[in-house]
Amino acid sequence: MTRLINRVNRDVLKKNIEEDKTPRKTLSFYQYFKIDNPYDLRDELFRKMDRLGVLGRIYIAEEGINAQISVPKERFDKLKELIYSYPPMDGIRLNVAIEDDGKSFFKLTIKVRHKIVADGLDDKTFDPSDRGKHLSAEEFNQLTEDPNTIVIDMRNHYESEVGHFEKAICPDVETFREALPLVEDMLSDKKDKNIVMYCTGGIRCEKASAYYKHKGFRKVHQLEGGIIEYARQVEQKGLKNKFVGKNFVFDERLGERISDEVIARCHQCGVPCDTHINCANDACHILFIQCPDCAEKYHNCCSGKCSDFIQLPKDQQISLRKTEVFNGTRFGKGRYKAHKSKDGVLTD
Repeated sequence: MTRLINRVNRDVLKKNIEEDKTPRKTLSFYQYFKIDNPYDLRDELFRKMDRLGVLGRIYIAEEGINAQISVPKERFDKLKELIYSYPPMDGIRLNVAIEDDGKSFFKLTIKVRHKIVADGLDDKTFDPSDRGKHLSAEEFNQLTEDPNTIVIDMRNHYESEVGHFEKAICPDVETFREALPLVEDMLSDKKDKNIVMYCTGGIRCEKASAYYKHKGFRKVHQLEGGIIEYARQVEQKGLKNKFVGKNFVFDERLGERISDEVIARCHQCGVPCDTHINCANDACHILFIQCPDCAEKYHNCCSGKCSDFIQLPKDQQISLRKTEVFNGTRFGKGRYKAHKSKDGVLTD
């Protein structure tokens, strides 16, 4: 009988995938459709995907499915057959990663949630399937040349910090649920403009475009397949690339390079850098941007305090975690910015 949860230690799983030489393919997909019993579908998918060697993270809700996974390359067609065997998902787009070393995930997790994208909405009259017009990469490039067009980045601030489209409005938010009302307010007097939204793979814009149509915006568009599909089409068709920098992704890679420009800076010393990491102090674990020099200097930590802490004996760390406060407890994702005092010592 297949276990429907992973019981192996995280560090062991991570080491296993790092040592595994099997070529893997990373992909994502989503679909809004009515699911009567998400728990039944969850168990069924876990058994079938586990047999295929799928790793990754999948969320299922009554409103649909959202998946970011990897699979051995030799079993990709089998996985595709499995996904398309469900009528509501037959023929849906599978977003294949641009930069992929096969180490994006190290275990399979499938969870049932209230919604596949947390939006904070409680409007029973809102239909997420009544979305805006999909744009191909070529159509996106053309429409964004129109001065009557407004481009909105529907991602979080730490995503747009390392990469975004030219002239895009990038809301300073940490969550999608924060972005929805903020963007609505920003565009309240622009309901006749061409509104073009984009996100990583399309799922957030699928819901956002439907929401803004519901709110009376008349010319709502979304980039089909998000940044991932845009980059693929640009390369395949030789189109102009309007995306600058790196595309943040929610797996072990934390980013895919789309253009050569580096538009962000190390949060510790300020040199050009767009490499996100999580603080090596598990009691902190804050997401931040760190250059190689600072990574070596601070042992992959966000501060001198965290660097010193991880070098303490394990039992002492466990004891101190109950009382010590770190950046991860005080700041949200990517909010922490270190600075140097007058004597050059890094402070929080």
